[in-house]
Amino acid sequence: MQALPLRLAPGDDLRAAIEAAVRVHGAGAAFVLQGIGSLSVARLRYAGRPLPTELAGDLEILTLAGTVSPDGAHLHMSVAGPDGAVLGGHVAPGCIVRTTAELLIALLAGHAFARELDLATGYPELAIRRL
Repeated sequence: MQALPLRLAPGDDLRAAIEAAVRVHGAGAAFVLQGIGSLSVARLRYAGRPLPTELAGDLEILTLAGTVSPDGAHLHMSVAGPDGAVLGGHVAPGCIVRTTAELLIALLAGHAFARELDLATGYPELAIRRL
């Protein structure tokens, strides 16, 4: 496992930047171990909902974790607003960094991740292969 610390700048799209960083490093499998920072926009898809909800304003990233494959990322995040209320869910594209996002990504040599349709769930789920 190779550790990849990453800092994102204001205006970066959180999900797109994570996917790009893993792609640039040529990793076929990665985990986002943790992330903190702030967002001006968070787009979260809540459990059982088909579409993401957009939250705007001063938001703090409390937790961020997930998997990244060449097919894209599967990330979950919790954020707090100015009143401290916490919301969380699946990270959709369009989460915009406000001041910073500080992440730790683990690149997994010897593995390849893919998303494949799972007939039991009806969703593209993580497929793990050892190289």
